[in-house]
Amino acid sequence: MPIRGFRAASTAVLPKRLDALTSLRFFAAFAVFTHHFTGLGGQTGFGRSPLIFPYSQIGGHGVTFFFVLSGFLMMWVYKPGEHPASFWWRRVGRIWPAHLVALPLGVFAYYIAAHKPIEWWSLISSVFLVQTWFPHVTPTLPGNEVTWTLSVELLFYAMFPLFGWLAVRTRTRWLALATALGLIGMWAVNWLAVAHLSAPHASWVMRNPIVYLPEFLLGLTVAMALKRGWRFPLRPFIPIVLLVGYVYGYYQGRMRLPHALVNQLDFTVRQCVAILSALIILAFVQREVRGLKGVLNAKPLVLLGLWSYGFYLIHHSVSRLATYEWGRMRDNDAVLFTLLGMGLVVAAMSWALFHFVEEPAEKWWRKRTPKRFLRKKDGTPAAPPPRVETEPVVEKEQPAPV
Repeated sequence: MPIRGFRAASTAVLPKRLDALTSLRFFAAFAVFTHHFTGLGGQTGFGRSPLIFPYSQIGGHGVTFFFVLSGFLMMWVYKPGEHPASFWWRRVGRIWPAHLVALPLGVFAYYIAAHKPIEWWSLISSVFLVQTWFPHVTPTLPGNEVTWTLSVELLFYAMFPLFGWLAVRTRTRWLALATALGLIGMWAVNWLAVAHLSAPHASWVMRNPIVYLPEFLLGLTVAMALKRGWRFPLRPFIPIVLLVGYVYGYYQGRMRLPHALVNQLDFTVRQCVAILSALIILAFVQREVRGLKGVLNAKPLVLLGLWSYGFYLIHHSVSRLATYEWGRMRDNDAVLFTLLGMGLVVAAMSWALFHFVEEPAEKWWRKRTPKRFLRKKDGTPAAPPPRVETEPVVEKEQPAPV
């Protein structure tokens, strides 16, 4: 039965390679970088531009886009019957090599250069990406600070074989209902945590991986609906304009509304950004399904998207070290030139991380997939994992951090 606003489309061969989504990863990572660069006000960040502040703070929710995108991409390339261990093996090879190589820079930036003591248990928890599971880690974001989002991703990776199995057996309307209830649950948890817990404990609750599962589920549901033939007439500029309008309205509201209403804005910002992210993904994927190309399909942007994981891992360390070395810049619009210059430096470093660590390590790791993992769940042999250079770009999803 049709869902209002949607129309059923004929089933066609769907592209595995979605270059527009790869390019969008870079914009999400750069938004997070801008958030860290300009800070939260006061004496935070490297410098603040009145032209984009306070709106640049929303860039921290670039990680929300990554969570939604991860759910979408994993469902888009889901292989029914694949051995779960094969999926987990690939995730390890995708995430950990670059993470471990970027970690020493983070330790230097956040501990040594900052003259802060190392709490070893907390640091070790960040090495294994389980730091968000514990309420008393020190500091709040130990190790390489931005990897708290990888800790969130880790739970979804662990559960995805089950989620994928359930998704293909569940009607789209029920997936949509579960997603809506989950997003409402995020709002309720945030409200209750702020109302009844201390500030540190409320902050930990809202970093806990379980709280973010509805965002992954949102991406998964959109992917499942598209694969089943549902289409929603939506041009990409519409959700982009809606996002710009929401950001403007959100910060204007925070400056003008009563405290109680400001709290409600804060309790719902994750969900609103997640929904707008899903609409942006939906619009660009439908374009590619129809065979249309745009600026996001340009090779330079696709390459930046491929490097975005490394960009995300190292950007905040570079910004922090620059602040220690030269101090904060004056708050004026000249900061934007420094922002772009530092972005170029980080992009060059992320290129090196991708070409000399991330890509070769992933290729090496895939070649060593245990043969027992290459059997389907029913015991029949499966084809060996594809080589990295021929693998669909969409399988290289990136989480990204605040």
